[in-house]
Amino acid sequence: MTDFILRALLAGLCIAAIAGPLGSFVVWRRMSYFGDTLAHSSLLGIALGILLDINLQLAVILGSVVFAVLLIVLQRNKSLSTDTLLGILAHSTLAFGMLILALSNTVQVNLVGYLFGDLLTVSTSDLWWIIGMAALVAVLLVKFWNPLLALTVHEEMAQVEGVSVTRLHALMVIMVALLIAVSMKIIGVLLITSLLIIPPAAARRFAKTPEQMALGASVTGCLAVCGGLMMSLYLDTPAGPSIVVTASLFFLLSYLAPSLSGNRS
Repeated sequence: MTDFILRALLAGLCIAAIAGPLGSFVVWRRMSYFGDTLAHSSLLGIALGILLDINLQLAVILGSVVFAVLLIVLQRNKSLSTDTLLGILAHSTLAFGMLILALSNTVQVNLVGYLFGDLLTVSTSDLWWIIGMAALVAVLLVKFWNPLLALTVHEEMAQVEGVSVTRLHALMVIMVALLIAVSMKIIGVLLITSLLIIPPAAARRFAKTPEQMALGASVTGCLAVCGGLMMSLYLDTPAGPSIVVTASLFFLLSYLAPSLSGNRS
């Protein structure tokens, strides 16, 4: 029992630590719908992995990256608005993935686990995938932090200063896709974007600099993972929703705290 709890805790903390700074950019750039679309498409990667009989984690990662690139290409077509395109792709890929899994006669798949997460079933192989992808995204964030920040603050000014706006936007979408791909088993397709959005939103209330918000989001996410995991173990609740509920409570407290302190004064 100690082993599977430790694997679950390490996997959750790795994801939450990277989701903090990456999610801060998602909040700043208002890319939450991108995250939802990429998360829904990851289920299609699982379905294709089963059909092609390849490693499921590798299938999800490759599928998410390919879909992220496709999303960037399709976004250049101005005949459809971005939100309409994302809405069509999100629901279409989710439906295709669920349909393929439902029709699969050779492998029985736990759809609930993929949709809402199953942190307590993280294997050693899953943990190494998570550590590897989290480390890769962390290195990319450190290397491109300043250009990404310049792009977020003022896109036109950043372009004038020589920042490659198109490439950085593509990098951002691919990093989100990578994190979502390895987080799928922990939080689930339907809830995965919440770990990218809720902790940064909670930390934003108290942060004075972008770096403080990113660090605060990581800490909040890690606390949410610990709290959600404890809730799952002691109350026998699903791990993914438990983590999201805990993060939501932190967000609620972050917005109530200044009001309460103001009332006391």
